[in-house]
Amino acid sequence: MAIALVDLLDEKQVILRLRSRKMPNALREIVQLLVHNGKIDKPEAFLKQVLAREQAHPSVVENGVSFPHARTDLVDQIVLGIGRSRAGIPFGANGARARLIFVIGVPQQLVNDYLICVGMLARLVKDDAVRSTLLHAETPREFLNALTVETNQL
Repeated sequence: MAIALVDLLDEKQVILRLRSRKMPNALREIVQLLVHNGKIDKPEAFLKQVLAREQAHPSVVENGVSFPHARTDLVDQIVLGIGRSRAGIPFGANGARARLIFVIGVPQQLVNDYLICVGMLARLVKDDAVRSTLLHAETPREFLNALTVETNQL
């Protein structure tokens, strides 16, 4: 049975004010949310895999949104951590700034479910109104509500 996007969303896995200004540190901050929520047992190994993938195939930043991820045996279900940066975090060789960062961990056997979920997220954040709500949300609940309300309308 396919995993629904709403099943991946958790207020405790959203940070609305990333402190970091550089990509590796921002990803570390988001990964720590997943650790504190019991989603990842080996954060340094997971972070290393996400950074290695970013090195080999940098995430595209479109409309200020990035989806760094790792296909890994370090998770047994899809995990999602979300960070927001007012200034934006530079990604890739061209340094395009991501203000919304969705860090995703994917077990190898759930790649199809991952593609469905990331496709849904990508469609949601392309919408200017949704993206604006995400960028201005005051609380993690308000942030996630913007995603879940729109998900129900797709």
